[in-house]
Amino acid sequence: MTTRRLTVAQALVAFLARQYTERDGRRHRLISATWGIFGHGNVAGIGQALVESGTGPGAEMPYFQGRNEQAMVHAAVGYARQCRRLSAQAVTTSIGPGATNLVTGAALATVNRLPVLLLPGDVFATRPADPVLQQLEVPYAGDVSVNDTLRPVSRFFDRVTRPEALIPAALQAMRVLTDPAETGAVTLALPQDVQAEAYDWPEEFLAERVWHVARPRPDARALERARRALAESRRPLIVAGGGVRYSEAEAALSAFAEATGVPVASTQAGKGALPYGHPQDVGAIGHTGTATADELGRAADLVIGVGTRWSDFTTASATLFQNPAVRFLNLNIASFDAHKMAGISLVADAREALAELAGAAPVRTPDAGYGNAYREAKEHWERRVDTAYAGPDDDARPTQTQVLGVLDALVTGDDILINAAGSLPGDLHKLWRARSADQYHVEYGYSCMGYEIPAAIGVAMAAPGRPVWALVGDGTYLMNPTEIVTAVQENIPIKVVILQNHGYASIGGLSESVGGERFGTAYRHRAPDGTYTGAPLGVDLAANAAALGLRMIRARTVGDLREALAEARAADVPTGVYVETETPDTVSGPPPAQAWWDVPVAQVATRPSAVRAREEYERQAAARRRHL
Repeated sequence: MTTRRLTVAQALVAFLARQYTERDGRRHRLISATWGIFGHGNVAGIGQALVESGTGPGAEMPYFQGRNEQAMVHAAVGYARQCRRLSAQAVTTSIGPGATNLVTGAALATVNRLPVLLLPGDVFATRPADPVLQQLEVPYAGDVSVNDTLRPVSRFFDRVTRPEALIPAALQAMRVLTDPAETGAVTLALPQDVQAEAYDWPEEFLAERVWHVARPRPDARALERARRALAESRRPLIVAGGGVRYSEAEAALSAFAEATGVPVASTQAGKGALPYGHPQDVGAIGHTGTATADELGRAADLVIGVGTRWSDFTTASATLFQNPAVRFLNLNIASFDAHKMAGISLVADAREALAELAGAAPVRTPDAGYGNAYREAKEHWERRVDTAYAGPDDDARPTQTQVLGVLDALVTGDDILINAAGSLPGDLHKLWRARSADQYHVEYGYSCMGYEIPAAIGVAMAAPGRPVWALVGDGTYLMNPTEIVTAVQENIPIKVVILQNHGYASIGGLSESVGGERFGTAYRHRAPDGTYTGAPLGVDLAANAAALGLRMIRARTVGDLREALAEARAADVPTGVYVETETPDTVSGPPPAQAWWDVPVAQVATRPSAVRAREEYERQAAARRRHL
């Protein structure tokens, strides 16, 4: 057996550089690059191995320097999503705080079923000194380190305590990363002494390896049950989730909807599965959905979920689907999701399942009245969108929805919008007109503040030459602005739109609706009574972003904004647009929520606002049902 003598870290880098995925005859590099921040727990191991593999444009394993470990994971996740999970990136950190900073990013990746490889350093396996710097001591367990916090948020976790253990661990890690039903964050914890230890590695381990991403077909009997359910339905509705995107099933979904006349609503992850102008598209569904889609959901007798997890926002906390006879049909590659809502489960690749369902024996299409009604309802909704987008005169300060309206008038199908938290996801889900399958990138599985800027960097890496917008409120910006420095360093021309509304606007509104009276949600000085109700904080986020290297444009009016966004879109360097938004009135703001979301309200309270909120909560909760 031919072997090569390398350290564990060198062998891992060489192994990762030769892993590929293949689907439909197209090959992709599985781990395209490694992000890293170095400390004593990885600098002499993975750090040295990356240098050993080459630096600069011809490096065997390209390296990117980050500023925050969580943000590096977000960048890698943004990259993987844009690549439809066929290519991913790795993240290396030291031990201690560098490793624990990975946890939030790992949770986001796993919740959203997106692949990322985490390589945190770990404490000495040989324990020559105990404890070492940044080691957590657990008196009852000598084999625990802070990296164990990554276990519940990883789809696969292993600690490589011997060189030869890397071989099975690395192969298992690649298996999970490339499995569309199992993928998420994968963690290989690497003790710092083991990283530097030498071993004679079989050349077969270091050889090129291709991981074939299968398209499983549905079971014949399950397909027949699905076909029969569709044939018996009078008011069917499709709910498209992120699985449509990852399967590249948009064309199959469009063909199925056109052939059957079944309307298609979308979750946050599924928005864009059909372009907004498609005859069967009825827009967003759920708590942040359109009136069109939510009314169809209330009356539907068959709800066909394609690649969706059925989160509470989609089901309006189990209050949306109110037809007593409603049934569910779930097309999902993951059995775990396919069996939700007590549905008929079609465990298969979304594209294959849609094609086979369309090719089965003819099914009844909804009558013309059904189609005419939902198309008319959608036209009415689009007029409401126009009203929300419409600005006053060009000299007025814009509302948040008017910012979206100006951006909507500017972009083409090439542009990609990224958002994750605050009030923007709700406005975008209701209002945004997705022009292409990958334009709408809202991370709403974990809804993580601080995702947008680093994710934009990852997306721009995966889609060079396309305009990539990170839309952030002031609260989100303050959580994680550091990767602006990375964008500047790498000259990745992301466009960052910072909306200043002086606090946590989304949670402020929620707080008011549940009896919390907006407590602790405004960015203001303390008033004499001790509350945060004084003057707004004089924080200049535009100046802060400029100090990090971002070219900034300030927009005070609708007219300024129109010019600023156009300038940012054309820029070939990282550019930001800063705008202070006006509080909307009932005319210029977004349409209110069309369905409920369950946020429990205090059962006992003395303040009138909380008492009223509880009464409303009980009224809404009475509509909740279990689908059995």
